[in-house]
Amino acid sequence: PVFCVSIAYASKGIVTLGAVYDPLRDEMFTAERGKGASLNGKKIQASSTTELQKSLLVTGFPYDTWDTELDNFKYFERLAKKTQGVRRLGSAALDACYVGAGRFDGFWEFALRPWDIAAAGLIAEEAGARVTAINGKADYLSTPLSILAAAPGIYQQMLEQLK
Repeated sequence: PVFCVSIAYASKGIVTLGAVYDPLRDEMFTAERGKGASLNGKKIQASSTTELQKSLLVTGFPYDTWDTELDNFKYFERLAKKTQGVRRLGSAALDACYVGAGRFDGFWEFALRPWDIAAAGLIAEEAGARVTAINGKADYLSTPLSILAAAPGIYQQMLEQLK
């Protein structure tokens, strides 16, 4: 039961508005570039975690996980051994929103589509998380799509583990 509606508005390649609605929990995450992020109208903020060993992460796996050359299982195993744990919920949009809300300290995933993360990436960014592609590049909406969204205090540590 993990799904949502995710809508983003972009102009000239820049996402400026985003909304992610989880109907089962009646949670509406929203953000406007430069104006912060909120959950049901209340401001949200990414966690202040600074130690990877004390973090709780979330990730996902592509539908073609058995046929892809990029095996996220090795990263899952590596990070599971270096953190408090790694969860898999089933919605990239909610995963990134949960980082923005401080429910998780970090999120990464490969092989996504823009509609999976455009709104949620902005929400996480506006809530104070650091959001990039897994290779560290700022543009996480260009092919090949990947995302790393993390509390600023563990972003670099996660980036190093994903190399």
